[in-house]
Amino acid sequence: MGNSTALGPLHDVALPGGRIRYHDLGSGEPVVFVHGLLVNADLWRGVAPAVAAAGHRCLVPDWPLGSHSVPVPDADLSPTGVADLIADFLSALDLRDVTLVANDTGGAITQILLTRDRSRIARVVLTDCDAYDKFFPQPFTGLPRLAAVPGALRIMVESMRFRPAQRLPIAFGLVSKRPVPPEVADSYLLPSRRSAAIRADLRRFLRGVHNRYTLAAAEHFAELDLPVLLAWAREDKVFRPAFAQRLAADLPRAELRWIDDSYTFIAEDRPELLAELILEFTRQHAAP
Repeated sequence: MGNSTALGPLHDVALPGGRIRYHDLGSGEPVVFVHGLLVNADLWRGVAPAVAAAGHRCLVPDWPLGSHSVPVPDADLSPTGVADLIADFLSALDLRDVTLVANDTGGAITQILLTRDRSRIARVVLTDCDAYDKFFPQPFTGLPRLAAVPGALRIMVESMRFRPAQRLPIAFGLVSKRPVPPEVADSYLLPSRRSAAIRADLRRFLRGVHNRYTLAAAEHFAELDLPVLLAWAREDKVFRPAFAQRLAADLPRAELRWIDDSYTFIAEDRPELLAELILEFTRQHAAP
């Protein structure tokens, strides 16, 4: 469960697919955060408070991607289903002129969402994330097959109980340049270890992942007429700089900004800089 005190109190909203828990801090134009696989709202603990302090309402949900605390057994957890869940969240809270900030798997889901319902979205920040044929990228491409093997997912999440294992490439070693603090790693990894229902949600999502979804979304990039900031880690070992440059070329109103001294999880490695870039981008593209 996202539990960082920096993110403020937790709220719940009932959506057609299930209940989503989220933090809501600040006031002003809304900024909604979309994390990726096996992390939760705590990913943004160093980013959202700074964005809120500068005059935004920051909504930071725990999406049902394996580190959530409220099971959603009836939700459609296919990539399109999760994209629609985000659209339902924006609608349920009547959020308009939204800035979406996404990372990793959440960036792929956001791209899918933009091709389905972008009526409430005014601008998008994509940090290092899946796209095109990389959904998932190496070395994570085997996760959907692993999820189909009975018992394998439980063995995988149990292996992450050991701190050294958390720094392996298949865990956080490739995506976070610095070790994730132990209490945050627990927030990310304990839900799927402790709850069979959360593992069942995770399994359903993993089994649905396929790059046909991101490739189909990319076919519509030329139609996306909203501003996109690509805030990308120059040292990323999973989504390399050429990948960001391809996105920048294909998205009509994209701006690419490089971030040094970080891997995929910029919100873990360089939260202050990411918050600055988000604020600069929202000021530059403020609603008239």
